[in-house]
Amino acid sequence: MRHSCLIFVLIFLVISALPLAAQKRPFTFEDMMKLKRVEEPVLSPDGRWVLFAAVDVDLVANTKTPHVWIVPTAGGPEKEIIRDQDADRPQWAPDGKRFAFISTRQGGSQIWIADFDSGSGAVTDTHKLTSIATETSGELWSPDGKFILFTSDVYPECDGTPAQTAVCNARKLDEVKKSKIKAQVFTRLLFRHWDAFKEGRRSHLFVVEIPTVGGGIGGFTSDVPRDLTPGDFDSPVFSVGGQDNYAFSPDGKEVCYTSNHDPVEATSTNKDLWIVPVNGGAAKNITAENKASDSTPLYSRDGNYIAYRAQARPGYESDRFRLVLFDRKTGEKTKLAETFDQWAESFAWSPDSKRIYFASEHAGHSIIYAVDTLPEAKARALVGGFNDDLLLTPDGKTLVFTRASATAPNEIYTADTTGEGCPAMTGDVDPGKESCSLNAERAITHVNQAVLSDISMVPMESFSFRGAKNEEVEGFIVKPPDIDAGKKYPVKFVVHGGPEVPMGDEWSYRWNAELFAAGGYVVIEINFHGSPGYGQKFIDAINGDWGGAPFEDLMKGLDYAEKHYPFIDKDRECALGASYGGYMANWILGHTTRFKCIVSHDGMFNTDSAWGTTEELWFNEWEFKGTPYNNRDLYRKWSPHLFASNFKTPTLVVHSQKDYRLDVSEGFQLFTTLQRMGVPSKMLYFPDEGHWILKPQNSQLWYQTVDDWVDQWTGK
Repeated sequence: MRHSCLIFVLIFLVISALPLAAQKRPFTFEDMMKLKRVEEPVLSPDGRWVLFAAVDVDLVANTKTPHVWIVPTAGGPEKEIIRDQDADRPQWAPDGKRFAFISTRQGGSQIWIADFDSGSGAVTDTHKLTSIATETSGELWSPDGKFILFTSDVYPECDGTPAQTAVCNARKLDEVKKSKIKAQVFTRLLFRHWDAFKEGRRSHLFVVEIPTVGGGIGGFTSDVPRDLTPGDFDSPVFSVGGQDNYAFSPDGKEVCYTSNHDPVEATSTNKDLWIVPVNGGAAKNITAENKASDSTPLYSRDGNYIAYRAQARPGYESDRFRLVLFDRKTGEKTKLAETFDQWAESFAWSPDSKRIYFASEHAGHSIIYAVDTLPEAKARALVGGFNDDLLLTPDGKTLVFTRASATAPNEIYTADTTGEGCPAMTGDVDPGKESCSLNAERAITHVNQAVLSDISMVPMESFSFRGAKNEEVEGFIVKPPDIDAGKKYPVKFVVHGGPEVPMGDEWSYRWNAELFAAGGYVVIEINFHGSPGYGQKFIDAINGDWGGAPFEDLMKGLDYAEKHYPFIDKDRECALGASYGGYMANWILGHTTRFKCIVSHDGMFNTDSAWGTTEELWFNEWEFKGTPYNNRDLYRKWSPHLFASNFKTPTLVVHSQKDYRLDVSEGFQLFTTLQRMGVPSKMLYFPDEGHWILKPQNSQLWYQTVDDWVDQWTGK
């Protein structure tokens, strides 16, 4: 009897504990800050190891610190191998016995070298390589092992021998630092870009010769770095991320890079590819005939070709990115997969130089495709999901890449390259090809599993409806965790930016759909006309029609969601958007009163003043088909400020001082107008941020302020 009772008690205790063990909690901002941010992986020359940087966020210290990690390509436990200093962007030496990385441990951002034991996968020593006053970034090791290439922002007038150049740049930096006069003089446009004033400096490519290690940091010295791209041009061009705009030839004797030499850079997207000998010599433009963008060069393994991404229409930054091959012997150019109507994003060569693998956005995902290097070759879809940062193992049999989703940030995955995949004509899989199948993928890192395992998230779902022009439009919905279908939930209606930056099953730290939903909200997103992933015609539909088809899509998409998801409370909805999404929030403000509140972040309010205060003029002049003085009617047609008499919805305005894409004056104008119109309004102003809110504590304040505003007006 006692034995039976004991069994009963044990069973009771086990059963009682099960719900507790399985219970998960909603996602919080603090959880998001605990996640490690996995950056671009790099494969060891023998294919055994994958190096990557992972950024740690310290919310209390308000810092982000990268460290280098390693994981076997075949899978296995990942481990942090540089802990005692910040370490970013690891890059292998050709022999696999060392790798370079960027660190600020001594004297700003400099290149360091780590000695690597391939047997144990451990770092045995580190050495500082550079001590350049203008600092370094974006390093690459030459394939012959003799040089490291890197970028640095320098004064173009400091042109002489390597030693003279170094002394001149150091002197000018010191003069600026010590001067009590902070005024600047401009003589041309693009004097500031993204979130910084250029201050008379240009991005140049340098090479530094790799010395023999003399033992320890103190014994490791190198020659003075040599400027490969002197002149008053950015070489390489500015980029906010993505694949490098420069590359070494396989023999290490040549560098190809991207630079724009047009007289007025602020109105030009004419980036060209240039080649320059590593040992010195004049640079040569190899894409001069194309007046649109040519970028992200990458040499084939056999050295016969340079693959790159090209656009066809000058001045249009959202034209289709095509894959093009440049024949290094003949100079001929071949476009690949011309029937493929999506953008080619990050790409990688197969080891035999007969195929290119590339990522491309399609319907809320970023699929991996393959195309043979033949003019008539068709692209084939190989791996689904939202993928980026492609690599191939030396045998060409395995893809290595990063993957994210709405419920998890980047981890590193692998997939086989074998198999036919699915035929793709316009980016989609051909209808009726039910026999095709995508390749399975395998996660080889799990750096965030411990945090995410306790979190309750609902995977993003998609839906489609008939939008503007009676064309099919896709939307997405994220439900709150532990949703009760019998209850009604308020809505956060999020409008994406760009406008050519679509929503989908991807992760974001700045506008996180799962975090928005965790507070008990339904999150709805619409890929309106203008969004990539649905063909170039769909993207082009927004040109000159900013408040037209996109607004119609958004309203019809919300109508559809309200009708088909009974748990949506259509009387408690708030519209939120940034960049173009901020513009649309402002447009919504003047064209409907269906929302209880609005959040407008870094939005265009006055099309005339936005043209006069932005840096990348090509964007406004393409989208509005000219300037405010030669096409004034179109600027006025789509300017939210001219509909201020209709403003009634309570609005939170967010803008930052260092936002030079959409100047802070746009936010001030909107807030002033709302206050004068007597509309309930608040402004959140960041003096130390740009177009994106990046500092951890600023991000925390942003989420708190936005959530409080939405809660207030939806009665949450």
